[in-house]
Amino acid sequence: MSTSSPKVDAFVSRAKTWQGEIQKLRSILLACGLDEDLKWGKPCFSFDGKNVAIIQPFKDMCALMFFKGALLEDKHGLLRSQGENTQSALRLEFTSEAQIKKTVLESYVTQAIAAEKAGLKVDFKAKRELELPEELSELLKKDKKVAKAFAALTPGRQRSYVLHISGAKQSHTRSTRAEKCIPKILAGVGFQEH
Repeated sequence: MSTSSPKVDAFVSRAKTWQGEIQKLRSILLACGLDEDLKWGKPCFSFDGKNVAIIQPFKDMCALMFFKGALLEDKHGLLRSQGENTQSALRLEFTSEAQIKKTVLESYVTQAIAAEKAGLKVDFKAKRELELPEELSELLKKDKKVAKAFAALTPGRQRSYVLHISGAKQSHTRSTRAEKCIPKILAGVGFQEH
């Protein structure tokens, strides 16, 4: 069993909701041999320094999100996507402590640890090819410097621009958004980065 983190102890003691669920999830994850720390303001569990899962307390539920959930076999049919644009992370959702079944949770955690031990990675290209909005494609054709900088971005950073630009309904707005993104693309950062 791994040792608990004082930072996570403090997080749990301050939790206004889902305290029982968080504590139950935490005890099972620690018993599985994961290390815990507070990351992104939430209890995060890792194996050999690699993030495996994070507890996510929400208003209407408490979730345990597996960073590489797409690699897990969902024998119990419980894994849920975080949203339509999520490719790797999947989560288990709970609305009561009674829903947290130790053996079921251990089966998912064991798979997640095995994936880390094996060095498995989610193949993002196999899941979905990135479709550039026409306005971004035109901009990249016009400006080779921007095209080179965009190609050098990580897939996630590229996706952040595609989602932002394609989120506009009108072509003029998409073109304006693409133009405004040039400085950040050239700086090598994602749309939501500063």
